Amino acid sequence: MSRGWVHCRVGSFGLEAEWSIQSGEVLVLFGPSGAGKTTTLRAIAGLLQPESGHIEIGDRVVYDSASGVSIPTHRRRVGYLTQRYNLFPHLNVAKNVGYGLRDWSPAAAAERVRELIEVLRLDGLEQRRPWELSGGQQQRVALGRALAPKPEVLLLDEPFASLDMELRRIFRRELRSTLTSSHVPVMLVTHDREEALALADSIQVIDEGKRLTQGNPLDVLGQPGQERVANLVGVENLFTLAIESRNPRNGTMICVGGGLRIEVPLDSNLPNMGAEGGSEPSSDTNDYVTVGIRASDIILSTQDIQSSTARNRLLGNVTHVELVPPGYQITLNCGQDLQCQITGAALEELGIRPGMDLWAVFKASSCFLIQPPSQAELARL
Repeated sequence: MSRGWVHCRVGSFGLEAEWSIQSGEVLVLFGPSGAGKTTTLRAIAGLLQPESGHIEIGDRVVYDSASGVSIPTHRRRVGYLTQRYNLFPHLNVAKNVGYGLRDWSPAAAAERVRELIEVLRLDGLEQRRPWELSGGQQQRVALGRALAPKPEVLLLDEPFASLDMELRRIFRRELRSTLTSSHVPVMLVTHDREEALALADSIQVIDEGKRLTQGNPLDVLGQPGQERVANLVGVENLFTLAIESRNPRNGTMICVGGGLRIEVPLDSNLPNMGAEGGSEPSSDTNDYVTVGIRASDIILSTQDIQSSTARNRLLGNVTHVELVPPGYQITLNCGQDLQCQITGAALEELGIRPGMDLWAVFKASSCFLIQPPSQAELARL
C-alpha cells in the first residue's frame, strides 16, 4: 500500500495532497492541467522535496519532515511511467524491460523479463529497438520496465497521451488486466473522463493544488455533488432553478426557471410537511438549486412519449448538431439550451437537423442536485 500527505511549493504554486492506496487498487488523480497531479507523483517518487509531509510506501516510511527521513528515489521501490515512455534507443525490448534488474541474478532477471514479455504480449519483439515499435508496443515496453523490479507503488502520468483514441481503448483494457494481476497499488494521472472510468477503483478530483472530492468513479464523475467538480468532469447541463414545490411522498420536487419545468430528486432541506406528506409549494422566493443532467441520460424522440416512467418530457427545437466522437451532441432549446448525446445511427434514423422539433425525455433520477460553492471556495476560485 501507499499513503501519506505532502505540502509542496513550486514557484507560486502550492500543493496540499493526501492519499491512501491499497494493494491492487488504482487511485486516479483527475483534474485540469496545472492542478498538481504530476507534482503529487514527483513528490511520492522523491523527485521533488516537499516543504512538509509524510510518505509511506509498502511498510516503509520514505519521507517524514518531522523526523528528517528522506529516502532517495532509487531506494523507494517506485515504478514511474510518464507519457513520453523514455525508452533507451540503444537497447532492445528485452533489455529495456530488464533495465532495472541489474542487481538481480542473471537467471532471475531473465525469468522476470520473460514473464512480463508474455503478460504484455510482446512475444517476438524481444530483439527490436524502440524505433521499430508502434506507439502501443512502446507503451507496453515502458510499462514492463516500470513493473519489472516489482515496485511497491506504480505511478502513471497520463500514460496514454501519445496514443490515438482507438489505441487508448485497447490498451486501457490491457493495462487494467495487467494491473489487476500485479497486485501493486497504482496512482494514475489523467484528465480524460473515459480513461478514469475505465481504470479507477477510486477517483480523487484535484484543482489548483487542492483535493475537491474523492470516491467511487461513477458517483464522482457521473453525478458530482459540487459545482466546481461538475464543471471539471464535464457535466453538460447545469441549470440554476427555483423550487416550485416538493413532494416527499415521491421523493421529488418541481423546479422551474428560464422556460424549464422539470422534476428532480428531493433536496435534503425539507420543509415541515403535514402528516399527509403531499406536494406543497415552496414559500421561500430564494429557494434555488443547481440541477445537473448528463447529456447521455437524455432520450430524444420525434413524438411525445406519454406512456413511460420518465417524469420529464420537454419539447424543444434543434439549434445545433455537432460531431463529438464517438457520437453527436444535439443542442435542443427547451426554453434553455439542453445538451443531448446520441449515436450516429440515431442521428440518421431520426433525420435530426437544425430547426427540427424534438422531445427530450429523461427520468427525475437522471437529474442530480449540485451544492453551490462555499464562500471560501468562491474566494479561491
